[in-house]
Amino acid sequence: MTPSPSDAGTQAVCLVVCTFPDRETAHRIGREMVEARHAACVNLLPEVESIYHWKGEIEEAGEVMAFFKTTESVRATLEAALRAAHPYETPEIIALPVNSVLPAYLAWVTEETGRQP
Repeated sequence: MTPSPSDAGTQAVCLVVCTFPDRETAHRIGREMVEARHAACVNLLPEVESIYHWKGEIEEAGEVMAFFKTTESVRATLEAALRAAHPYETPEIIALPVNSVLPAYLAWVTEETGRQP
């Protein structure tokens, strides 16, 4: 049985998605977020193609997508740190709730984001 976010003493896992202009930037910022304990883990997916409106034009860009695993109680701190470190004027930072998670993984994410750096 997966603990629900409302269980006493249980953290809710949160997935934060963010894109970066290149692998080096994504790796550097991802590592910073893990070192600071804002995220337990970050997965980088290279070669994402993005097509979007920006300042009245349609843009196309190659980007790196990052998936940060954190807890709901640390999410706002992670988002603020990402905004401060990110090179984009308006970075994509999207938090998604996790409806189901392996209890052992939940415990690991909670432990890793709860430690002092």
